[in-house]
Amino acid sequence: MKIKNYWFWFLSFFYFAFILLLPIFSLLKIISETSFYEFFKKATEPIALSAYSVTISMAFFACIFNLIFGFILAWVLVRYNFPGKKFLDIAIDLPFALPTSVAGLTLATVYNDKGWIGSILANFGIQIVFTKLGILIAMIFVSFPFVVRTLQPVLQEIEKELEEAAWSLGASSWNTFLKVVFPPLIPAILTGTTLAFSRAIGEYGSVVLISSNFPLKDLIASVLIFQYLEQYDYIGATVIGTVVLIISLFLLLTINFFQSWNQKYLKR
Repeated sequence: MKIKNYWFWFLSFFYFAFILLLPIFSLLKIISETSFYEFFKKATEPIALSAYSVTISMAFFACIFNLIFGFILAWVLVRYNFPGKKFLDIAIDLPFALPTSVAGLTLATVYNDKGWIGSILANFGIQIVFTKLGILIAMIFVSFPFVVRTLQPVLQEIEKELEEAAWSLGASSWNTFLKVVFPPLIPAILTGTTLAFSRAIGEYGSVVLISSNFPLKDLIASVLIFQYLEQYDYIGATVIGTVVLIISLFLLLTINFFQSWNQKYLKR
């Protein structure tokens, strides 16, 4: 039994190291060979700063959108029965199964000036394709399932009797939601939001097709990395990748801190 446990831990650590740690260490090794001045100069170029700004801002807005509408959709799927519920539940996972390049092509077809939705918006002077709005829609599409899928199991585990007990004691529906339903959902909301934000930051396949990819306009970090690689500027690509990695790690650590704090708060 102990031998099996040793093998289990060995295989788990080997898989973790091979899939996650080795690529990160390889990236850091290349960076270690670069002087701090060169790293700072590459990381703070106007094109790079613009790419960070576009990437983080669009991912943030996509994250907020998914948080609001993902919560509503998860609530509806758990609390209500209606025709087409199973189909809607299956359709939520479509971004997981659909290749991102196909998603980008589909979005560009639908939202261009001659597309189904794009032609209507064009009458109001709104352009989606080759703008930041296109990036926002692509990020919303690829990151939408995370909030829904993290909230659904928690909503299903909340006992209806707790809400009924709160109502019987005179609590309003709003107070019941805030004090009974919402607190257990906070860790799931933070987790789903973090996953959605991280997924949006790293998106490439759909964004590269729906945006113009012009520097200082709508160029995002992942596309900038690819452009550097096309120019054989491996140092530049590594620097941008390292900055994005640092931002993602900082975000994950911050969210984990808030989750731990929330769990300690709920135990009091």
